[in-house]
Amino acid sequence: MNTDFESDPTVPEPSPTSVDPTPAGTHDPEITEQLQVVWEKVSGVLANLPDYVTEFFKEYQRPLITIGLIVGAVVSVKLLLAILNTINEIPLLAPTFELVGLTYAGWFVYRYLLKESNRQELSENVVSLRDQVLGKRG
Repeated sequence: MNTDFESDPTVPEPSPTSVDPTPAGTHDPEITEQLQVVWEKVSGVLANLPDYVTEFFKEYQRPLITIGLIVGAVVSVKLLLAILNTINEIPLLAPTFELVGLTYAGWFVYRYLLKESNRQELSENVVSLRDQVLGKRG
């Protein structure tokens, strides 16, 4: 019994070849030069990208903040509506909230709106709160 391994002479051994990194057909010096010019332009833009972005944000800071606030407000309203819709789907929770709201509205009318002196107190509280938020008029 022979245990020697012999290589099959019909299978050619792989020969070491150098891999050409350039795509087929780009050995033309003019195309290589054009690729080099394009690469220099792209690398120049990428190298100066932080400066471009910084300058863009400095120039358009207020409109970008406005757009960001509008997008944030829209997202917040959508999220709030989704949360309220989910809460409204829970049995007995929506009627409970309605009952709490009606009870508070009744208390508010009884406390501040029935008597003239209480309406005066409410008016003073509103003016005081407005002055605290917006600053005193002077």
